[in-house]
Amino acid sequence: MLWMAASGALYCLLNALLRVMSLRISPIQTLTLAYGSTLLLLLPWVLRAGPARFWPRAPGALLLRGAVHWVGMCLWLFAVTGISLAETTAIGFTTPLFIIVGAALLLKEPLRWDRGAATLVGFCGVLVVVAPKATGVSGGYALLMLASAAVFAASFLLSKRLTRVEASPVIVVWQSLIVTLLNIPFTIAHWQSPGAAIWLMALACGALLAVGNYCLTRAFSTADISASQPAKFLDLLWACLLGWLVFGDRPEDTTLAGGLIILLSTAWIARRESVRARS
Repeated sequence: MLWMAASGALYCLLNALLRVMSLRISPIQTLTLAYGSTLLLLLPWVLRAGPARFWPRAPGALLLRGAVHWVGMCLWLFAVTGISLAETTAIGFTTPLFIIVGAALLLKEPLRWDRGAATLVGFCGVLVVVAPKATGVSGGYALLMLASAAVFAASFLLSKRLTRVEASPVIVVWQSLIVTLLNIPFTIAHWQSPGAAIWLMALACGALLAVGNYCLTRAFSTADISASQPAKFLDLLWACLLGWLVFGDRPEDTTLAGGLIILLSTAWIARRESVRARS
């Protein structure tokens, strides 16, 4: 649960930077610069540890997971350029619901009533926060965001399966490599000369991606993927806190009420999972 919460905080910062970049340069180029920076930052670590350590046991599965995640990232980056952050948040929080169902159907994880209940209650908390702002959704961009949520769910389910045979660092390195390679041809066709600010943001995105993906895969390797999903709703709290501290956006009453619902649901399932692990 803590690994998932940490990844959520890092992804909150990452999403803000990616959105700024995708509004200044093409989303395709944004994706290449972000994941290319991740590879650049990971390279010294890979060389020091030895490339043989990162040779995969399941290259086909890694390639499939990387391709699926690449599709999800492309859909997400195009969608955020056409809808508001509130609408992005509302639609993006359908991913845990896709994962809960997918984990039961594909990974044969037990669909425990408390996990499902905590996820649904947390989702209700998200709706309390975003419903007053989520009017006037642009249909096409909203459908893109919903599609990205479903594709990301598939990517995370594949990642969970990979943790059975691959170490977390291997998954992180190969995901960055595959996404970058798949995106390069499209980037060449849409290349824009980035300024110094874009390069700095790309490096920051690379660092956040590397650490965030590591935390995410560790979360998947230490518990059932469905058990970790209620912590995903903490992402909204990280986003509110970031907006308050950095941009001076004071949380509204609906934000505080929804955040309390999210916190209570997450704390409840975390306690139940802790008791279950000890028994």
